[in-house]
Amino acid sequence: MAQLPILEFPDPRLRTKAVPVDPAQVTGAEFQRLLDDMFETMYEAPGIGLAASQVDVHQRFMVIDVSDEKDRPLVFINPEITTADGHQVYQEGCLSVPGIFADVTRANQITVKAIGRDGQPFELAADGLLAVCIQHEMDHLEGKLFVDYLSPLKREMVRKKLAKAQRHKAA
Repeated sequence: MAQLPILEFPDPRLRTKAVPVDPAQVTGAEFQRLLDDMFETMYEAPGIGLAASQVDVHQRFMVIDVSDEKDRPLVFINPEITTADGHQVYQEGCLSVPGIFADVTRANQITVKAIGRDGQPFELAADGLLAVCIQHEMDHLEGKLFVDYLSPLKREMVRKKLAKAQRHKAA
């Protein structure tokens, strides 16, 4: 397995809308290795979700594990939210926007259908943190970031803060 580089805001590649995955490639060795690499990258970061778009693979899939023990890995290929109810405000962060956290309002309960790692379709009802994480990662697949929910002023402050951090890293 190998860790993958994570794109960081404001990298324009994060704005690319992902294309559907060909279901025939899901069980292939190359795609399965990419899933393993994404999980390793996510766990090492550390994070609870990672969309393919964040590692410059612009296909519609994501990996998630919100368990404390990091022992419940979930794969969502070509995910689609079929129902969304209620709302909750959650303080979100993002591996592509390091060190920044902000309150975002999301649906409290969702149902998502997708293809699993085994190539089989499934449907999952989720609430709480898992529902938030699924919606957050699906935004990445649409080229959207959680900072897009912030006011333009706050978003510009985030961009400047990250640019300054990048300059310090490079120095």
